[in-house]
Amino acid sequence: MVELRFHGHSCWQIDHGEHRLLIDPFLGDNPKADIAPGDIDRLDAIVLTHGHFDHIADAEEISNKTGALIVSNFEIATFFEGKGCKAHPMHIGGGRQFPFGHVKFTIAHHGSTGPGGESLGNPMGVVLTLGDRRIYHAGDTGLFLDMQLIGEVSGPLDVALLPIGDNFTMGVEDAARASKMLGARLTVPMHYDTFDVIEVDAADFAARVEAQGGKARVMQPGESLQL
Repeated sequence: MVELRFHGHSCWQIDHGEHRLLIDPFLGDNPKADIAPGDIDRLDAIVLTHGHFDHIADAEEISNKTGALIVSNFEIATFFEGKGCKAHPMHIGGGRQFPFGHVKFTIAHHGSTGPGGESLGNPMGVVLTLGDRRIYHAGDTGLFLDMQLIGEVSGPLDVALLPIGDNFTMGVEDAARASKMLGARLTVPMHYDTFDVIEVDAADFAARVEAQGGKARVMQPGESLQL
């Protein structure tokens, strides 16, 4: 069994057997988060999709506290190694089997500067294969045609986690189209309503996905689902 717990914005905790992962931790300065960084006391790995503050803000603290391995692109991995964290470098198109599951990074169309303006490589999405379950976290991205290829090559995807907040990423309409291209069994929206500039109607997104014959679920911080 795989359990996904939403912690707000683009942060997800994933439990699979004895293993626990965290994607894009943004908790301490996130007004929508349901937990604080200090609440996490057990973790195998932290997967980071890009270097923006609202995706890496708590990675250093959590990694150093729990010993969790940071898995990201070469530039981000090197950045956190310089802060005393354990890290494994990867990059777009590359995959690797870890004790907790298989990680493969995909393209994303966005930016990836660090908190001090550092260039932290390219933004990414990620496909996680945990047992017989596949999860696609799109990171921050606009719509791109190769999402169809991600669905075909990785599939079948059990869940796609897609940004819908517009302004910085896909909006509701583009994200609904992305959902159809990916063909995941379930689509869950993220990266919306955290700040005024990304406030959108998540129910509208879910309705669009379902009108296309798909299945969507809007989740609140603290809610979980089982795959």
